[in-house]
Amino acid sequence: MNDDLFAAISSLEKEKGISKEVLFEALEVALVSAYKRNFQSSPAVRVSIDRETGEIKVFSQLKVVEEVESEDQEVSLYEARVYEPRCQIGDLIEMEVTPKEFGRIAAQTAKQVVIQRIREAERELIYENFTDRTEEVITGLVRRFEHKNVIIDLGRTEAILPVEEQIPHERYRQGERVKTYIMDVKKTTKGPQITVSRTHTGFLKRLFEMEVPEIYEGIVEIKGAAREAGYRSKLAVYSANSDIDPVGSCVGPKGSRVQAISNELKGEKIDIIKWSEETEEFIANSLSPAKVSSVIIDSDRKEARVIVPDNQLSLAIGKEGQNARLAAKITGWKGDISSETQYAEKSFSEIGLADESSDEGEASEENDLLKALNWDDDTSAAEAEKGPGPDEETEQSGEEKAETEDMAEGEKAVENTEAEEAAEESREEAMEEEPRKDE
Repeated sequence: MNDDLFAAISSLEKEKGISKEVLFEALEVALVSAYKRNFQSSPAVRVSIDRETGEIKVFSQLKVVEEVESEDQEVSLYEARVYEPRCQIGDLIEMEVTPKEFGRIAAQTAKQVVIQRIREAERELIYENFTDRTEEVITGLVRRFEHKNVIIDLGRTEAILPVEEQIPHERYRQGERVKTYIMDVKKTTKGPQITVSRTHTGFLKRLFEMEVPEIYEGIVEIKGAAREAGYRSKLAVYSANSDIDPVGSCVGPKGSRVQAISNELKGEKIDIIKWSEETEEFIANSLSPAKVSSVIIDSDRKEARVIVPDNQLSLAIGKEGQNARLAAKITGWKGDISSETQYAEKSFSEIGLADESSDEGEASEENDLLKALNWDDDTSAAEAEKGPGPDEETEQSGEEKAETEDMAEGEKAVENTEAEEAAEESREEAMEEEPRKDE
């Protein structure tokens, strides 16, 4: 029987990873419970199991009296001095009270208690193990689905992947291997409850640590990260070694490293930016891939005004403001993004030059038009009188030339008509003068 007991304990230690001492202590507590249930005894009972031989002994704490009234709780002075020669009446001594029947019945009664204590010890071991692994990445198998939550088998226990911690539009299949990030470990009556995530920002950092040796070794440091799971992420990296390119280390040869992480995150786009101690430079880098013209910061309000070229405004803001939101998260600064034109107009408006600038613009357009027509307000009269100079070349269209020729022909026709009328009047006057001469 003792050999069987030792063999069972050794087997449990190998299979469950529970030490022999924990199992012996659980077994001793179970035997105490079984003894009290099957035998009327003193409340103070202790069971001892020899770790070498496996021998089981039961000890009870009894009160020394002159005349015994309750054998389960009292012992005579004569019998007590056999175990403790110096004891006196009223003392409490511990005596072995192992019954001959304390064998199969006690073992069967203790069986369920032993199993329960073993389960509790196993749960405690799992809890301590996973508590130490919080904020780490773990791989498990998709076991089943409960109310849109995914239950993942981690081997010795299970973890829950809540629906809010799942990447949008991601689908899971039973038996599929999936990497997750351990968010929280709680102790419950049913054992440790492990909550994992695939949307946590820490998941992105851990994936880069696993994929990029420079980050794992501490050569490249992750200074910050911002993420909208399933769509886009930003990672700020830095290296104290000037010979190391932190961004290039994370991207990898031909983008292999960042592409592997993007594939794990179901195609999530990842912007890797260089962290800088200079706030203006860091904010400008955070809006990558957009180019930034200048950054104006307000340290008191922790706000920044970012000016970008006109053709970079939509890229800096991103789809539905996504790029700007991620930049604000990773830098911790609120930002107002404006194009160069918008910033100039706002600046003019603030100093009261908006109307004047618009009037000047209209005037310049009018002057340009007049110049194009070779016509200016100050010289219009003089040029009208002088006409085109000898050195000026005028370009006329075919229609303008035709109109000019028609006007010239019309003037000549009028002059010819007037000359003919004058000649006719002269002939009539000459004919009237001839008869007068004859008279």
